[in-house]
Amino acid sequence: MSRGGAGAALAFVAALGLASVTAAAPSPPLPPGARAEALSPAALPGWAEDDHAAAFAVFARGCAADPPLRQGVPVPERLAAVCDAAKALVVAGPVGRAEARAFFERHFSFWRIRPEEGATGFTTGYFEPEFEGSLSRSDAFPTPLYGRPKDLVTRFSEDDWPGLDKRLSAARRTAAGFEPFPDRTAIGTGALDGQGLEILWLRDPVDRFVLQVQGSGRVRLPDGAVTRLTYSGRNGHPYTSLGRVLSRREAIPPEEMTMDRLIARLKADPAFARDLIRLNASFVFFARRDDLPPESGPIGGAGLPLTPLRSIAVDRTAWPYGLPVWIDATIPDGAGGDEHLARLVVAQDTGSAILGPARMDLFVGSGAAAGHRAGLIRHPVAFTVLWPR
Repeated sequence: MSRGGAGAALAFVAALGLASVTAAAPSPPLPPGARAEALSPAALPGWAEDDHAAAFAVFARGCAADPPLRQGVPVPERLAAVCDAAKALVVAGPVGRAEARAFFERHFSFWRIRPEEGATGFTTGYFEPEFEGSLSRSDAFPTPLYGRPKDLVTRFSEDDWPGLDKRLSAARRTAAGFEPFPDRTAIGTGALDGQGLEILWLRDPVDRFVLQVQGSGRVRLPDGAVTRLTYSGRNGHPYTSLGRVLSRREAIPPEEMTMDRLIARLKADPAFARDLIRLNASFVFFARRDDLPPESGPIGGAGLPLTPLRSIAVDRTAWPYGLPVWIDATIPDGAGGDEHLARLVVAQDTGSAILGPARMDLFVGSGAAAGHRAGLIRHPVAFTVLWPR
């Protein structure tokens, strides 16, 4: 047998062995109705060509993360053990593409996740916006951003709050117990006045709405300095998609309702914008992070800077932070064409609208161009979870 033929045969046998190990490994926990299909890496088109070293760097940084900004399902012990192995590799020296690929194949089993309805997953895109703003209120900047109120309590899955709507993910702590936190309309009419919570001022409620949807952002101040904002909590009321509402109201096909189009409609009519935005009772609070380097990505729910096209947001009630996921999708490139994206990403964020076992949000980057591209992404995705052995 030729040298090449022997190598191909060995690779084939190795692939068969890995497939059998994957099939024998326990599947990840799933919500009712979701399905998990065992795969081998060899069954993933593009797996061998990806830059596994880039994905490993993102994964390894997550292993050294601080406590998350938004609580998710507990990290399984086996994932923590894999993190220990990743840290040991980093200490030993630079990790190349081949070594990183072997690491993921050795420590994880591969599971294609399918939702209860439909044969595949679904992805949207998000970005870090930049707006003009001020540290003080003025006629040019009358719309406040608020820091997290002291009486806001985030609800965890094990919390039982008798008498409160189970859909509320946060509440206000009072002397008499928990009560619903004010919704967006109440906040807009003064429910937080006098508490000194204002941390920045923006031009209008539309800019604030976009910032709250994205969960982080940059604000350029009148002197040219830029301050960074990170998510610091929300009032707990359910999220309502204004794009979906506007699509129904004005008979706009859903595939044509981009973020750019929604923002243009809101900016064109301030009174209409005020009334439409109030339909989303959810309201997000922020913290300033002037310590973040300009080149750093925004901080996601896991408490880590996000990496463009390598970080995703997932349903935090379904998947733990730090989980590697292989994605395969064809998405807009932002310049009128499409890009086939088959790569390893890491779950480092979450979002109120990201619900379901195969639902994800792809972090595209920072700035206007990234925002344009992110707003175009509403596409099917093959969603393959790498579950620790």
